[in-house]
Amino acid sequence: MTRWETRLGGVSTLLGSRQQRTHSQQGFTRTSRPADADTYHKGNSDVPPTVLPGQGPQAARCVGDLNPQWPAPRGFSGSSTHGRSTCSRLADVDETVLTEDGVRLWATRGGEGTPVVFCHGGPGIWDFLGDLAELLTDRATVHRWDQRGCGRSQRRGPYSVARSVADLDAVRRHFGLDRMALLGHSYGAQLALQYALDHPERVSKFVYVSGTGIDNRDTWRPTYQRNLRANLGKYLKRWETLDSRKRTEAEDRELCVLQWSADYADRERALEQAKAAATPWYGVNFECSATINAEVNRTSGTPELRAACEKLDVPVLIVHGAEDIRPNWALDSLEQALPRVSRKTLNGAGHLPWVEDPNGFRTVVGDFLVDRR
Repeated sequence: MTRWETRLGGVSTLLGSRQQRTHSQQGFTRTSRPADADTYHKGNSDVPPTVLPGQGPQAARCVGDLNPQWPAPRGFSGSSTHGRSTCSRLADVDETVLTEDGVRLWATRGGEGTPVVFCHGGPGIWDFLGDLAELLTDRATVHRWDQRGCGRSQRRGPYSVARSVADLDAVRRHFGLDRMALLGHSYGAQLALQYALDHPERVSKFVYVSGTGIDNRDTWRPTYQRNLRANLGKYLKRWETLDSRKRTEAEDRELCVLQWSADYADRERALEQAKAAATPWYGVNFECSATINAEVNRTSGTPELRAACEKLDVPVLIVHGAEDIRPNWALDSLEQALPRVSRKTLNGAGHLPWVEDPNGFRTVVGDFLVDRR
């Protein structure tokens, strides 16, 4: 089987040659909302269509970054419902951003303070950063959006990093921002980095959360796989069984929940948090995911990318959890290349550090955003 490896969205995903299921087979139905008339939403099935082709004739692997809504973190008094904030400071009003080629993007904003635009992970999914936004809305005006073809945005290509950068700039113009801070998580950190490299004059500062760095060495995936299997523990055998054969839709969901559970440092709550992450969602754009993953694999770790990072005159904060199962040395390469960088490792946290250390995350990121230096 022809396949290529990718690691975007914080998980190394195998994209193979097996034909994808149709949208109707995946339980999608069209919505009629004006802002996203071509967006597909989850239909009657409660199983998320999040599996991409993988090893073996019937096996599949999950897109590893599908985290639409996380349970209220310990130590945080805010609350949210399916990614929609109930915090009084975080306005929950949908807006429509129209790109230069006529694609409608979902967006929202709330809070008071430094303007910051979030870039969610994926690629191919939607903004799942509502709880993170709540942590910062007394210090920042948070702007969130669904990337092209994802979630509540119109499902229409073309899909490329350059197109995503242009869409992010459309979001900036829509909200009337001359300059903005950026916060990207996982694949979104890579997207935000590319925007900062292309348009440094429009970026005041940049928070890089749990990205995969700029080191593309071959040992990244084997290291991740070893850590994944170790964290799965007693669920490893079940995960391997599901991963090696044709599955029902319910089993697809189970496989994803098990794999996501490895992303949390708190092993006692990991499965609970992963189950919450699986409910609900708007579907996965597999075309978008495969296309952008392949592109980034070709460009990640190149001398040209490193040289561009070495010239970036923008303050950057790298934040990640000490227990993230992705190799930290991939972040070392980015830290070494950036001239104006600081880095914070949050102990006791995994791939979503704001979930497992909300107070620490709020302090370090909030202070960075309001620092006038």
